[in-house]
Amino acid sequence: MIIKQDILFKILLIILFILSCKEGKQVDTSKVFRYNEHKNINSLDPVYAKDIANIWAVNQIFNGLVEMDDQLNVVPSIAKKWEISDDSKKYIFTINTDIEFHPHPKLKNRKVTAYDFEYSFNRLINPEVAAPGAWVLEKVESFSAINDSIFEINLKKPFNAFLGILTMKYCSVVPKEIIELYGEDFRSNPIGTGPFMFKRWEENIKLVLRKNPNYFQKDEFGESLPYLEAVSITFLNEKQSEFLQLIKGKIDFISGLDNSYKDEILDFKGELKDDYNNSLKMMRGPFLNTEYLAFFMDSENIMTKSNLIRKAINIGFDKEKMIKFLRNGIGIPANGGFIPFGLPGYSEKNYNKYDVEKAKKYVDEFIKISGKSPSLKLTTSSNYLIFCEYIQKELEKIGIEIIIDVIPGSALKQAKANGKLNFFRASWIADYPDAENYLSLFYSKNFAPNGPNYTHFNDKNYDELYEKSLEENKKQNREILYKKMDSIIISKSIIVPLFYDEVIRFVSNDINGMKINATNLLDLRTVKKKN
Repeated sequence: MIIKQDILFKILLIILFILSCKEGKQVDTSKVFRYNEHKNINSLDPVYAKDIANIWAVNQIFNGLVEMDDQLNVVPSIAKKWEISDDSKKYIFTINTDIEFHPHPKLKNRKVTAYDFEYSFNRLINPEVAAPGAWVLEKVESFSAINDSIFEINLKKPFNAFLGILTMKYCSVVPKEIIELYGEDFRSNPIGTGPFMFKRWEENIKLVLRKNPNYFQKDEFGESLPYLEAVSITFLNEKQSEFLQLIKGKIDFISGLDNSYKDEILDFKGELKDDYNNSLKMMRGPFLNTEYLAFFMDSENIMTKSNLIRKAINIGFDKEKMIKFLRNGIGIPANGGFIPFGLPGYSEKNYNKYDVEKAKKYVDEFIKISGKSPSLKLTTSSNYLIFCEYIQKELEKIGIEIIIDVIPGSALKQAKANGKLNFFRASWIADYPDAENYLSLFYSKNFAPNGPNYTHFNDKNYDELYEKSLEENKKQNREILYKKMDSIIISKSIIVPLFYDEVIRFVSNDINGMKINATNLLDLRTVKKKN
């Protein structure tokens, strides 16, 4: 198997060389960044960039009006600047009209205009396109190009997280001429404005991107970006195989921590083992991802409906111990609320301190009132079975029986959306870096399956605070409202926060300039590779 993989990488480099020669320019293979995508890529069309695998590839090829920097600040991209009206409903963007789309016979050095954004946004919300990202413009009343350089967006109501939403890859600009030429096949013939251009894609085997020599962004010294000549992506579907390719020097980085190799590469303190210090470096930082257990509040199950049982579960197991032994210290125990560490609105207050004796009292009180011994079925996917088994054993000590039901991830997603599960494992990765994105999960008008409120939590006070936050212009005031809402979620024991995840990357020592961010977006513009 490993031999076959080695041959594959050699063939890939040969292909890169041949393709470059055809263009009259040889690719410097020492400047090719290589990574593996175990989850596969199903489209390079930004309107379908829903999963992280697609998002990473699309981010190399496309740009939008604005983008997110490493500190989660919204900064200019194709839009040079913007203005927001006093009522926070009108956004006026000034387009940099010197930016060109990638070369194509149909375009002939075509530059981006505001009309391209008008076309791209109309395509995003077109029902025939059926884009999963159409929801990002739900709060938009209208949008239009005023002229080549001015693009105007009008909101139905003020929405302070809107700029953050525009950084999502769904909102990338695409050329009308190429869409009309390829139709649905634009997914495999993408043309954008990004730092890398599409070159070759053999689905499930390899994807090759080449440097855009006309990319509009420069570094602080005025040098053109990107530094790399090419990006090559392979598709080995096993994380263990991916790890083996990294330690053999066949790929340049991997993202995330998998059980198949965590004990091999990390010590019990969560630090890189000495054996790998000469070849690898580890990068880690906050990740806007909360892992949690959730209760369905419309359930008729007496256990689910009992706040005594829900509170007992919240304080009945040691989260610190769970992270230390099950994740080698990677991740932050969720002793706060639902809003993750690293996002404004996060509370440092320890809401649910581990307390076995107090948990037992809650259980005893429940038994006394109901006359029943508590037993709950916890539904999860196989990826998180180890956590659920740990919780199962710990809660057994306080008198709560947990029956674990393992189902495929797709089935879990559908079942929780349709209210079929009383108690289930879930996670929420931020669509955009604003706490509103997390708090929307508990707004009563967002009941699943039509919205993200999988718990069917319904609280008048919470709804009023949520609606007030949407119209609050001052950041400090919004954070106060966010913390109030978060405290309600925890006080009602609607969920059981487990941990706030961390971005973790293992990177070859030959790689410099790679940055990490709390959305785990892969940005290769400033990456350099040693000769």
